[in-house]
Amino acid sequence: MVDVHAKTPQYREATASGEIQLKPETVNRIRDGKVEKGDPLQIATLAGIQGAKMTPTIIPLCHPIPIENTSVQFELTDSGVKATAKVVATAKTGVEMEALTALATALLNIWDVVKMYEKNEAGQYPTTQILNIKVVEKVKR
Repeated sequence: MVDVHAKTPQYREATASGEIQLKPETVNRIRDGKVEKGDPLQIATLAGIQGAKMTPTIIPLCHPIPIENTSVQFELTDSGVKATAKVVATAKTGVEMEALTALATALLNIWDVVKMYEKNEAGQYPTTQILNIKVVEKVKR
């Protein structure tokens, strides 16, 4: 780990974005509330928040920091779900890894909840993909 003991805690904020590509029929199931496992967006919201909190557990060199807020938002499109995750903390190090982990965890949970609709006859996922995960904003003051 990088030694941050001499640093002063500062306001930190990071926003990450990404998307999951799904079949149009699967998107319609989400819109219509007809996903057998439950509401993928509700599940993904909670999973994303948990992912942010678990970041130092799964990324070994990431400092545990006192997360003060995490939010996960979704936008349904014709070809999938776009997502953003924002994490806020007052800490000695940034929160971009927490935002990325929240975002990736949320998208993976959407995949898990809808995978039964995404498989083809051979049990493969020919169209399902997670794409464009990136940090879109980082604030320190």
